[in-house]
Amino acid sequence: MARPLWALLRMVSCQSKPVLTVNVPSGTTAAICLCLVCSKVRHLHSAVRMPEITIDHLDEKQVQLLSEMCILIDENDHKIGADTKKNCHLNYNIDRGLLHRAFSVFIFNSDEKLLLQQRSDAKITFPGCFTNTCCSHPLHTHTELEEKDAIGVRRAAQRRLKAELGIPMDQVTPDEMTYLTRIHYKAQSDGVWGEHEIDYILFMQKVLSPDPNEIKSHCYVSKEELKEMLEKAKRKELEITPWFSLIAETFLFKWWDNLQNLKQFMDHDHIHRM
Repeated sequence: MARPLWALLRMVSCQSKPVLTVNVPSGTTAAICLCLVCSKVRHLHSAVRMPEITIDHLDEKQVQLLSEMCILIDENDHKIGADTKKNCHLNYNIDRGLLHRAFSVFIFNSDEKLLLQQRSDAKITFPGCFTNTCCSHPLHTHTELEEKDAIGVRRAAQRRLKAELGIPMDQVTPDEMTYLTRIHYKAQSDGVWGEHEIDYILFMQKVLSPDPNEIKSHCYVSKEELKEMLEKAKRKELEITPWFSLIAETFLFKWWDNLQNLKQFMDHDHIHRM
């Protein structure tokens, strides 16, 4: 048998189950055998299809956002491509390893209280949950792909703070954002939608005007008030997004205690696996 054909047979038969088997009549030429193998491969690929997802029931604005192109990355945050927000948030794809870049903004007022939002009921993931000030994704565009000092991510945060919270872009510049570190987490929202992100953590201080399409409600909380909310979440009395809960239970209060001296916590070399 020709070496390329043997390599193909070996590659296919060593894949995860089910194992491909091909009945080859004696005297069959290598070319014909290769055609038989390729036909089997096509059959297997066609048998494993992504389920149909209906989005007719979703909010019109959220449906429009599903077509935005997110930045696909590997587990070390290296860019590997792009895909739609919809595909990036389907559990079907997440279970197969699809990972994208994201950010979480934490904004504090002059009293050093943290602004929380309750996510709109129109959101596809974790609707109605309390979370940090702003959570979204940089897009696969020239300005937001730029990686030096996370400038692309900070530009994306500037864009989304305007869209979600109504802050004019000239009042919330990337230079005002402190990029602390990155976390890698995965969480299912329901049977269809979920999150799998490497999340850039950004801190800043600003006065805001929230957009009700994205935010159901909002409030400033002290450390003690947030701790009480976290306890209520554990008792299932309210819901908090999984990324915000992870950050709050690990790093947030240490950072919060040092808002005027955050440089000591900046870690751009490591990704915290949550």
